[in-house]
Amino acid sequence: MTDTSSTQHAFNPEAMAAVYRGVVREEVAGIKAPINVVGFLVSDDPASETYAKYTEDGCRDVGVNFSLARKKKEEISAAVEAANKDANVHGIFVYYPIFGDKRDHQIKDSVDPRKDVEGLTAYWMKKLYANERFDDAQNKKKSILPCTPLAIIKMLEATDAYSAGGLPFQGQTITIFNRSDVVGRPLAYMLANDGGTIFSFDISGGLVIDQRNKDAADKDKKLIDRKTALAQSDIVITGIPSRDFEKIRAEELKAGAICLNFSFVKNFEDAAREAARLYIPRVGPLTVAMCLRNAVRLYRNYHQR
Repeated sequence: MTDTSSTQHAFNPEAMAAVYRGVVREEVAGIKAPINVVGFLVSDDPASETYAKYTEDGCRDVGVNFSLARKKKEEISAAVEAANKDANVHGIFVYYPIFGDKRDHQIKDSVDPRKDVEGLTAYWMKKLYANERFDDAQNKKKSILPCTPLAIIKMLEATDAYSAGGLPFQGQTITIFNRSDVVGRPLAYMLANDGGTIFSFDISGGLVIDQRNKDAADKDKKLIDRKTALAQSDIVITGIPSRDFEKIRAEELKAGAICLNFSFVKNFEDAAREAARLYIPRVGPLTVAMCLRNAVRLYRNYHQR
């Protein structure tokens, strides 16, 4: 655990990612067999292009074989299915958006969970929401967790918000502005599973999620407004990719709050970033490192002979 009280704005996501890549590199070297990962890119979205480039660089750095295939929208379903059936493919990335609607969810869930490097299929999400941390009766195969939420958790573990005894985020109140199925929702449940009280916001407003009510439907959860949530929050996490989002102001924050922004759009005003005890500006490098860790875990659990 790192004391961050005197290290405001000194947090370095790249340095943490390098540590995890080093661990993965050693694991890959010890396996002494090729680990093959494929990525499918359809969109010309700059964020998707950047993510694909980071993935390629990360795989090369740790010794994982990575190949990127650019596909047309009408080709992506068949390409994923072929990769599912190919015994020489051990991990699959799909870079979104593709269609930008529910068809993307269908493609996401068509990935074989045993090759789902990003941990986004319904199979792994169901385990996450049920807090099932293993995929076998012997508790030897750890469940795969979604990469960006896992990266955020790892960053918070390096702060004094994390407790080494008992539940890691017991007693912490955390606001998350993002309730997407890819990041915000699973992150809220991961933090609630670890003892936190979570205020989860999307465009419709805020919900309270904690260990007592996390299994209830959204409509049955208690509501909370932005002002009240921020005033109580020890940690504020944002991932709103829109410049229309009302940026968080310094006067809204609880004194000593830790702030983390995982969107490419900055969701905090400059004064809020300065007021935070610790401001974490991005998670991208660590997201890729978590994906690489997942790739090795998938290989060991389901593909190693």
